[in-house]
Amino acid sequence: MICERVQKHLDSLTKPPGSLGRMEDMLLDYARLRELEPPPAPRAGAYLFCGDHGVVAEGVSAWPSEVTRQMAMNFVGGGAAISVMCRHYGIEPHVVDAGIAGEPVAGVLSRRVANGTANFARQPAMSRAEGLQALEVGTQLAAEAARRFDIVACGEMGIGNSTSAAALLCAYGEVDPAEAAGAGAGSDAAVVQQKVEVLRRALALHSSRDPMDIATAFGGFEILAIAGMILGGARHRLPVVLDGFISCAAALVVQALDPAALRCVFYSHQSAEKGHRLMLQRLGARPCLDLDMRLGEGSGAALLIGLFQTACRIYHEMATFDGAGVARSEPSQPD
Repeated sequence: MICERVQKHLDSLTKPPGSLGRMEDMLLDYARLRELEPPPAPRAGAYLFCGDHGVVAEGVSAWPSEVTRQMAMNFVGGGAAISVMCRHYGIEPHVVDAGIAGEPVAGVLSRRVANGTANFARQPAMSRAEGLQALEVGTQLAAEAARRFDIVACGEMGIGNSTSAAALLCAYGEVDPAEAAGAGAGSDAAVVQQKVEVLRRALALHSSRDPMDIATAFGGFEILAIAGMILGGARHRLPVVLDGFISCAAALVVQALDPAALRCVFYSHQSAEKGHRLMLQRLGARPCLDLDMRLGEGSGAALLIGLFQTACRIYHEMATFDGAGVARSEPSQPD
């Protein structure tokens, strides 16, 4: 009934029916999830999950692990791209330490599972207990967010996490490493080839097909925390907007553990990262934007929340045919 009333109002606005395309579909899904009509202007939060990856020791990244900590500090200081976007769209940012190596970062919400993951080319990235704890980080934050926000964006930061995401795509989606591994944060061809070789070794080492074993063998703490955010979002009817390749790897985890929970997810964009198209196909997802972005941080998710804000304003502020005295088109008649 909610969707029917929302659709009826959309069709009463001074525009051809359905002419706003997927913005109308987004609004309908938003109203359905929140069980609210009229759909409110969204109170939005962004959760930026940070964690380090032991697999960096295998030479799979052009950047040192220290950059994870430095970028977390940049988020807190308001100097990152996602920081600018959050200010522009009025999104409240929350920077979460799910597993940054070293001492706690001032100003970052500490939900640390461990001091970075282990090197999954040599051993599982984490224990099952750590994996469950990382999921719980996300579910608890989703419960808190649902009391304050109507929609949340999920972003991430973690040097080496494109390798983790590629490994999850290979394991869950049976994708060849050469098709899954991309440049990540600007790696050259030699580093990408090294990533492919590391993935082949790791996939041979961790052969279990149990969904949670796959998650703990290859995942990052920040990726599993986003998976937990999705699980909690579904529980609390909270729309969760995912960013690109790495945050969508969390959706692969959820698809394997509890596929019905993906009903709360909006896929913001198709990243330029090589494996993201295959990942979205595996998820059966149609992203809303395609801007050749590959920044991460939740940048694509923030842009989509901006579209949600626009769609809600149109719904509430655009004139109706009756109110504006505009004649409706007559349906065409057959000859």
